[in-house]
Amino acid sequence: MDQSQRYWIAVASKDHVMRGVTGGFLQANHGKQAPLKRMNVKDWVVFYSPKLLLESDEKCQAFTAIGQVSDETIYQVTVTDDFKPFRRNIQFYPTKDVSILPLIDELGFIPNKKAWGYPFRFGFFEIGKDDFELIRKQML
Repeated sequence: MDQSQRYWIAVASKDHVMRGVTGGFLQANHGKQAPLKRMNVKDWVVFYSPKLLLESDEKCQAFTAIGQVSDETIYQVTVTDDFKPFRRNIQFYPTKDVSILPLIDELGFIPNKKAWGYPFRFGFFEIGKDDFELIRKQML
C-alpha cells in the first residue's frame, strides 16, 4: 500500500534530542508507543527543543534535528526498571539549530501567533508539507 509521505514534529529538550541523534532513534511523548505507530517509513520528523536541558529552565526555542523514519521497527528498551520506552529508528541529517522566533508568523500550524507555544504542548504532532519545507530549508 502506497502511503503519502507525512511530516511530524517531536518535542524534547535539546539534550534528549541529541541522545536520539547519537543513537539514531526517536522516542516521543515520554516513550509512548502510539505516536511511533502513526509514522511510516520515509516520513520526516523535525525535533523542536523548548529547553536546552530537561532539568533546566534555560530556553532553547529552536528546531534542533531533522530526520526520516528508516524502517518499520518499533522496539522497547529498558532504561530503568520502571522506564521502558518505545523507540523508532531515524536517519538523521546534518543540520544547524534554527530559532523558531523568526518563523512563527509564517508557520501554518501555529494559528494563534501570540500563543505560539501551544501546539508544542502535545509533544508530537503532524504538520503540513509547506511548514516542513520552511523549517527544512532553514536547517539543512
